[in-house]
Amino acid sequence: MHTQNPSQLPAVLVTGGAQRIGAGLSRAFGEAGWHVVIHYRNSGAQAEALAASLPSAETIGFDLADADALANAVQSLAGRLADWRALVNCASVFAYDSVTGLDPATYNQAMTVNALASVTLAQGFLKHARASGGRRVIQFTDMKLENTNPDFFSYTMSKHAVAGAIPMLAMALPDARDRIYGLAPGAILASHDQVEEETDVSHRLNLLNRKTGLEEITDTALFMTGGWLESGTTVFVDSGQHLLRQSRDVIYLAREGSPA
Repeated sequence: MHTQNPSQLPAVLVTGGAQRIGAGLSRAFGEAGWHVVIHYRNSGAQAEALAASLPSAETIGFDLADADALANAVQSLAGRLADWRALVNCASVFAYDSVTGLDPATYNQAMTVNALASVTLAQGFLKHARASGGRRVIQFTDMKLENTNPDFFSYTMSKHAVAGAIPMLAMALPDARDRIYGLAPGAILASHDQVEEETDVSHRLNLLNRKTGLEEITDTALFMTGGWLESGTTVFVDSGQHLLRQSRDVIYLAREGSPA
Protein backbone atom coordinates (compact mmCIF):
# COMPACT_ATOMS: atom_id res chain seq x y z
CA MET A 1 0.00 0.00 0.00
CA HIS A 2 1.31 3.45 -0.92
CA THR A 3 0.14 6.64 0.76
CA GLN A 4 0.04 9.62 -1.59
CA ASN A 5 -1.04 12.38 0.82
CA PRO A 6 -2.72 11.27 4.06
CA SER A 7 -4.87 13.92 5.69
CA GLN A 8 -7.81 14.50 7.97
CA LEU A 9 -10.18 14.86 5.02
CA PRO A 10 -13.26 12.65 4.84
CA ALA A 11 -12.12 9.35 3.35
CA VAL A 12 -13.74 7.02 0.83
CA LEU A 13 -12.71 3.54 -0.30
CA VAL A 14 -13.60 2.83 -3.94
CA THR A 15 -13.27 -0.83 -4.91
CA GLY A 16 -12.09 -1.28 -8.47
CA GLY A 17 -11.13 2.37 -8.22
CA ALA A 18 -8.29 2.34 -10.75
CA GLN A 19 -10.23 1.53 -13.91
CA ARG A 20 -13.42 2.29 -15.81
CA ILE A 21 -16.31 3.57 -13.66
CA GLY A 22 -14.25 3.09 -10.53
CA ALA A 23 -11.56 5.44 -11.84
CA GLY A 24 -14.21 8.03 -12.63
CA LEU A 25 -15.50 7.75 -9.08
CA SER A 26 -12.01 8.10 -7.63
CA ARG A 27 -11.40 11.25 -9.67
CA ALA A 28 -14.76 12.76 -8.74
CA PHE A 29 -14.32 12.16 -5.02
CA GLY A 30 -10.75 13.47 -5.12
CA GLU A 31 -11.80 16.64 -6.92
CA ALA A 32 -14.64 17.09 -4.42
CA GLY A 33 -12.20 17.23 -1.51
CA TRP A 34 -12.15 13.64 -0.28
CA HIS A 35 -9.15 11.50 0.60
CA VAL A 36 -9.57 8.59 -1.84
CA VAL A 37 -8.43 5.04 -1.13
CA ILE A 38 -8.15 3.42 -4.56
CA HIS A 39 -8.54 -0.35 -4.44
CA TYR A 40 -7.09 -2.55 -7.16
CA ARG A 41 -6.27 -6.19 -7.78
CA ASN A 42 -3.98 -6.32 -10.84
CA SER A 43 -3.98 -2.69 -11.96
CA GLY A 44 -1.40 -1.36 -9.51
CA ALA A 45 0.35 0.91 -12.03
CA GLN A 46 -2.92 2.56 -13.04
CA ALA A 47 -3.91 2.98 -9.39
CA GLU A 48 -0.61 4.64 -8.50
CA ALA A 49 -0.81 7.00 -11.49
CA LEU A 50 -4.37 7.97 -10.62
CA ALA A 51 -3.50 8.51 -6.96
CA ALA A 52 -0.60 10.76 -7.97
CA SER A 53 -2.98 12.94 -9.99
CA LEU A 54 -5.39 13.57 -7.08
CA PRO A 55 -5.00 16.08 -4.24
CA SER A 56 -5.18 13.38 -1.57
CA ALA A 57 -5.18 9.67 -2.36
CA GLU A 58 -3.59 6.33 -1.68
CA THR A 59 -3.77 2.84 -3.16
CA ILE A 60 -4.51 -0.53 -1.63
CA GLY A 61 -4.23 -3.85 -3.43
CA PHE A 62 -6.01 -7.06 -2.53
CA ASP A 63 -8.10 -9.77 -4.15
CA LEU A 64 -11.79 -9.46 -3.34
CA ALA A 65 -12.02 -13.25 -3.48
CA ASP A 66 -9.50 -13.54 -0.61
CA ALA A 67 -11.55 -13.30 2.59
CA ASP A 68 -8.52 -12.89 4.87
CA ALA A 69 -6.99 -10.12 2.74
CA LEU A 70 -10.34 -8.35 2.62
CA ALA A 71 -10.77 -8.45 6.40
CA ASN A 72 -7.20 -7.30 7.00
CA ALA A 73 -7.64 -4.36 4.62
CA VAL A 74 -10.79 -3.15 6.37
CA GLN A 75 -9.24 -3.37 9.81
CA SER A 76 -6.08 -1.61 8.65
CA LEU A 77 -7.98 1.27 7.07
CA ALA A 78 -10.37 1.59 10.01
CA GLY A 79 -7.45 1.72 12.39
CA ARG A 80 -5.76 4.72 10.79
CA LEU A 81 -8.43 6.69 8.90
CA ALA A 82 -9.88 9.17 11.38
CA ASP A 83 -12.91 10.04 9.23
CA TRP A 84 -13.73 7.08 6.97
CA ARG A 85 -17.16 8.18 5.83
CA ALA A 86 -17.88 6.18 2.71
CA LEU A 87 -17.45 2.81 1.05
CA VAL A 88 -18.25 2.53 -2.65
CA ASN A 89 -18.39 -1.09 -3.83
CA CYS A 90 -17.93 -0.61 -7.56
CA ALA A 91 -15.68 -3.56 -8.50
CA SER A 92 -17.30 -6.50 -10.22
CA VAL A 93 -16.61 -9.28 -12.70
CA PHE A 94 -18.70 -9.42 -15.87
CA ALA A 95 -18.25 -12.70 -17.71
CA TYR A 96 -20.69 -14.33 -20.09
CA ASP A 97 -22.85 -17.35 -19.47
CA SER A 98 -26.47 -17.87 -20.41
CA VAL A 99 -29.73 -18.94 -18.83
CA THR A 100 -29.48 -22.22 -20.75
CA GLY A 101 -25.82 -22.86 -19.88
CA LEU A 102 -24.71 -21.71 -16.46
CA ASP A 103 -20.95 -22.05 -16.10
CA PRO A 104 -20.06 -23.12 -12.53
CA ALA A 105 -16.71 -21.31 -12.49
CA THR A 106 -18.30 -18.12 -13.79
CA TYR A 107 -21.07 -18.41 -11.21
CA ASN A 108 -18.68 -18.99 -8.30
CA GLN A 109 -16.51 -16.05 -9.26
CA ALA A 110 -19.48 -13.71 -9.76
CA MET A 111 -21.08 -14.64 -6.47
CA THR A 112 -17.79 -14.39 -4.57
CA VAL A 113 -16.54 -11.09 -5.99
CA ASN A 114 -19.76 -9.26 -6.82
CA ALA A 115 -21.96 -10.38 -3.94
CA LEU A 116 -20.07 -11.93 -1.03
CA ALA A 117 -17.14 -9.49 -1.08
CA SER A 118 -19.30 -6.37 -1.33
CA VAL A 119 -21.52 -7.45 1.55
CA THR A 120 -18.55 -8.52 3.67
CA LEU A 121 -16.84 -5.18 3.04
CA ALA A 122 -20.03 -3.33 3.96
CA GLN A 123 -20.35 -5.28 7.21
CA GLY A 124 -16.71 -4.70 8.11
CA PHE A 125 -16.92 -1.00 7.29
CA LEU A 126 -20.03 -0.53 9.42
CA LYS A 127 -18.47 -2.46 12.28
CA HIS A 128 -15.04 -0.81 12.35
CA ALA A 129 -14.97 2.54 10.52
CA ARG A 130 -14.80 5.78 12.50
CA ALA A 131 -16.47 8.84 11.00
CA SER A 132 -17.71 12.26 12.02
CA GLY A 133 -21.39 12.00 11.27
CA GLY A 134 -23.17 9.29 9.35
CA ARG A 135 -21.38 6.74 7.23
CA ARG A 136 -22.43 5.77 3.71
CA VAL A 137 -22.24 2.47 1.82
CA ILE A 138 -22.97 2.53 -1.91
CA GLN A 139 -23.46 -0.88 -3.51
CA PHE A 140 -23.30 -0.95 -7.30
CA THR A 141 -26.00 -3.15 -8.76
CA ASP A 142 -27.34 -2.97 -12.34
CA MET A 143 -30.42 -1.85 -14.23
CA LYS A 144 -30.79 -5.55 -15.14
CA LEU A 145 -32.52 -5.91 -11.76
CA GLU A 146 -35.65 -4.45 -13.39
CA ASN A 147 -35.02 -4.97 -17.11
CA THR A 148 -33.76 -8.52 -16.95
CA ASN A 149 -32.65 -10.70 -19.85
CA PRO A 150 -31.06 -14.17 -20.22
CA ASP A 151 -27.53 -12.93 -21.01
CA PHE A 152 -24.75 -12.78 -18.41
CA PHE A 153 -26.78 -15.15 -16.23
CA SER A 154 -24.39 -15.60 -13.30
CA TYR A 155 -23.48 -11.91 -13.25
CA THR A 156 -27.15 -10.95 -13.09
CA MET A 157 -27.85 -13.41 -10.28
CA SER A 158 -24.96 -11.96 -8.31
CA LYS A 159 -26.36 -8.45 -8.66
CA HIS A 160 -29.77 -9.67 -7.47
CA ALA A 161 -27.99 -11.04 -4.40
CA VAL A 162 -26.35 -7.66 -3.75
CA ALA A 163 -29.68 -5.87 -4.20
CA GLY A 164 -31.44 -8.29 -1.85
CA ALA A 165 -28.90 -7.62 0.88
CA ILE A 166 -29.27 -3.83 0.77
CA PRO A 167 -32.64 -3.55 2.60
CA MET A 168 -31.58 -6.22 5.08
CA LEU A 169 -28.39 -4.35 5.91
CA ALA A 170 -30.39 -1.11 6.14
CA MET A 171 -32.52 -2.64 8.90
CA ALA A 172 -29.46 -3.43 11.03
CA LEU A 173 -27.39 -0.25 10.73
CA PRO A 174 -25.66 0.46 14.06
CA ASP A 175 -26.13 4.25 13.91
CA ALA A 176 -29.30 6.10 12.87
CA ARG A 177 -27.14 8.47 10.82
CA ASP A 178 -25.73 5.65 8.67
CA ARG A 179 -27.12 4.87 5.23
CA ILE A 180 -26.72 2.08 2.69
CA TYR A 181 -27.79 2.63 -0.91
CA GLY A 182 -27.86 0.85 -4.23
CA LEU A 183 -26.70 2.56 -7.41
CA ALA A 184 -27.91 0.79 -10.54
CA PRO A 185 -26.26 1.98 -13.77
CA GLY A 186 -27.26 1.14 -17.28
CA ALA A 187 -24.84 0.93 -20.20
CA ILE A 188 -22.09 3.47 -19.48
CA LEU A 189 -18.80 2.26 -21.01
CA ALA A 190 -17.91 -0.31 -23.63
CA SER A 191 -18.14 -3.70 -21.93
CA HIS A 192 -17.40 -7.39 -22.45
CA ASP A 193 -16.17 -7.75 -26.05
CA GLN A 194 -17.52 -4.45 -27.36
CA VAL A 195 -15.45 -1.92 -29.22
CA GLU A 196 -16.14 1.75 -28.48
CA GLU A 197 -17.81 2.33 -31.85
CA GLU A 198 -20.56 -0.15 -30.95
CA THR A 199 -21.65 1.87 -27.94
CA ASP A 200 -23.11 4.65 -30.07
CA VAL A 201 -25.95 2.29 -30.96
CA SER A 202 -26.20 -0.05 -27.99
CA HIS A 203 -26.00 2.65 -25.30
CA ARG A 204 -28.91 4.57 -26.85
CA LEU A 205 -31.34 1.67 -26.50
CA ASN A 206 -33.21 3.36 -23.66
CA LEU A 207 -36.29 5.54 -23.23
CA LEU A 208 -34.40 8.79 -23.84
CA ASN A 209 -32.41 7.48 -26.82
CA ARG A 210 -29.23 8.94 -25.32
CA LYS A 211 -25.92 7.75 -23.93
CA THR A 212 -25.78 7.95 -20.15
CA GLY A 213 -22.60 9.74 -19.10
CA LEU A 214 -20.05 8.63 -16.56
CA GLU A 215 -20.44 11.97 -14.78
CA GLU A 216 -24.08 11.10 -14.10
CA ILE A 217 -22.89 8.09 -12.12
CA THR A 218 -20.24 10.03 -10.23
CA ASP A 219 -22.61 12.91 -9.46
CA THR A 220 -25.14 10.46 -8.06
CA ALA A 221 -22.53 8.78 -5.85
CA LEU A 222 -21.38 12.14 -4.49
CA PHE A 223 -24.98 13.12 -3.79
CA MET A 224 -25.56 9.88 -1.91
CA THR A 225 -22.58 10.47 0.36
CA GLY A 226 -23.89 13.88 1.34
CA GLY A 227 -27.63 13.43 1.11
CA TRP A 228 -30.21 11.85 3.34
CA LEU A 229 -32.21 9.50 1.15
CA GLU A 230 -33.99 6.74 3.01
CA SER A 231 -31.58 3.94 3.79
CA GLY A 232 -32.07 0.96 1.52
CA THR A 233 -32.94 3.09 -1.51
CA THR A 234 -31.64 2.12 -4.96
CA VAL A 235 -31.25 4.83 -7.60
CA PHE A 236 -31.24 3.88 -11.30
CA VAL A 237 -28.99 5.97 -13.57
CA ASP A 238 -29.70 4.63 -17.04
CA SER A 239 -31.79 7.10 -19.08
CA GLY A 240 -34.85 4.97 -18.36
CA GLN A 241 -33.45 1.66 -19.61
CA HIS A 242 -34.72 -0.23 -16.55
CA LEU A 243 -38.30 0.72 -17.52
CA LEU A 244 -38.04 -1.19 -20.80
CA ARG A 245 -38.38 -4.91 -21.45
CA GLN A 246 -35.47 -6.03 -23.62
CA SER A 247 -35.07 -9.64 -24.71
CA ARG A 248 -31.26 -9.56 -24.69
CA ASP A 249 -28.37 -7.47 -23.43
CA VAL A 250 -28.02 -4.30 -25.51
CA ILE A 251 -24.65 -5.54 -26.79
CA TYR A 252 -26.49 -8.21 -28.77
CA LEU A 253 -29.62 -6.18 -29.56
CA ALA A 254 -27.44 -3.64 -31.33
CA ARG A 255 -25.53 -6.32 -33.24
CA GLU A 256 -28.78 -8.00 -34.30
CA GLY A 257 -30.35 -4.70 -35.29
CA SER A 258 -33.22 -5.30 -32.85
CA PRO A 259 -35.26 -2.39 -31.43
CA ALA A 260 -35.08 -1.56 -27.74
